[in-house]
Amino acid sequence: MNAANTSFMILSSILVLFMTPGLAFFYGGLVSKRNVVNTMLSVFIMTGVAIVLWIVIGYSLSFSGNIGGVVGDVKNFFMNGVDLTSLTATKIPTGIFSVFEMMFAIITPALFVGAVVGRIKFNFLLVFLILWSIIIYYPMVHLVWSPNGLLAGLGTLDFAGGTVVHINAGVTAFVLSAFLGKRVKFGDIPHTHYNLPWVLLGATILWIGWYGFNAGSAMGVDNIAAQATITTTMSTGTAMVTWMILDMIINGKPTLVGVCTGTLCGLVGVTPACGFVTIAGSFWIGMFSTFASYFFVNYLKDRIGVDDALDAFGCHGVSGIVGSIATGLFATKSVNPIVAHNGAFYGGGFHQLGVQIIATLATIVFVTIAASIIIKLLSLVMPMRVNRKEEKMGLDKGEHGEEADYTVDMSENLDEYRSDLNLYSKEFRGQLGGLDTNKDPHLH
Repeated sequence: MNAANTSFMILSSILVLFMTPGLAFFYGGLVSKRNVVNTMLSVFIMTGVAIVLWIVIGYSLSFSGNIGGVVGDVKNFFMNGVDLTSLTATKIPTGIFSVFEMMFAIITPALFVGAVVGRIKFNFLLVFLILWSIIIYYPMVHLVWSPNGLLAGLGTLDFAGGTVVHINAGVTAFVLSAFLGKRVKFGDIPHTHYNLPWVLLGATILWIGWYGFNAGSAMGVDNIAAQATITTTMSTGTAMVTWMILDMIINGKPTLVGVCTGTLCGLVGVTPACGFVTIAGSFWIGMFSTFASYFFVNYLKDRIGVDDALDAFGCHGVSGIVGSIATGLFATKSVNPIVAHNGAFYGGGFHQLGVQIIATLATIVFVTIAASIIIKLLSLVMPMRVNRKEEKMGLDKGEHGEEADYTVDMSENLDEYRSDLNLYSKEFRGQLGGLDTNKDPHLH
């Protein structure tokens, strides 16, 4: 094995794993106080579920064999027959390659959880996550990242998951939201976020983890990994500032939630392109992605009427679509020799742009149809949505019997939690102890 590449891939895998608890903090900070536990658990449980699923069947369906260019086979069920020490093209063990790809299988379904928090039954979500991974995610990995995949054969450029991760999760978020219907308290102003420092913490962890996501997708330490690191940074900084400026111009003031959302849009937008574009290309992708997401979230979303609670589609879906298509504009051989056709802005004509548009549309159509079928069939055997009473009470108590805050409001439990001052008030009054304020109006 190449020790440097292998070390780098182990570190990248850990960084991508770090993103999922980061996402739990990001989403957990954004929701209302009543749904914090439910939101964080719904995101974090994917670490366990996706790991087991990946070992049992995910790796095999993604990377072993080939059925029609759409999906693999199940010959490597439970990783049986996989030589974990055999080396890939960049001289890393297959076992480590599998672990790296496993981390993507964890974070991707966790992304769309944000769309449906506060109103979906946990049991329904759990079964949906499992079926979604098998029927949608693993085939998407095979289509785009397996050498035998149909979209790979078409020449699709997706460095770290524009189609496979972000468009996939974003469209799923939209479909789930549409089937679920709006929240009971939809449109309540103001919407109270549970913990804004958590939102910043989560966004920061995601940004840090994203270097594993993007640079790690080079599969080793080389100039492409270095380029992905630079372009990821540039796009994200650009997007963060762009969202803040839009907020200041349109709403008159910058917001922390806005800046954190913009940061995410820049990360999402550059994901498919990061190993194929120049720094200038990443600047424009960061800006375009943020413009598109900003106007979708603030203007289009309400008109469409689909209640995506934490804008999983508005951020991941929209920025992912922009980034995926923009790869066809900005990709260049000068950055990565694997690029067969330069992007439209680098003298390559419309070939690569056309390929990117086809791949993007194919992803949207496949995910929409497959997710709709899973939801429809699953709804026949189990309820999808919590009842009105539980939704108003909050899913933390209803679904899990837990609360994010155990600090007790004094006003709610005065009998149980009385301070010493209340219990022994006479002793604390000192000289005023003998005075009756009711008899002397001057003492009021």
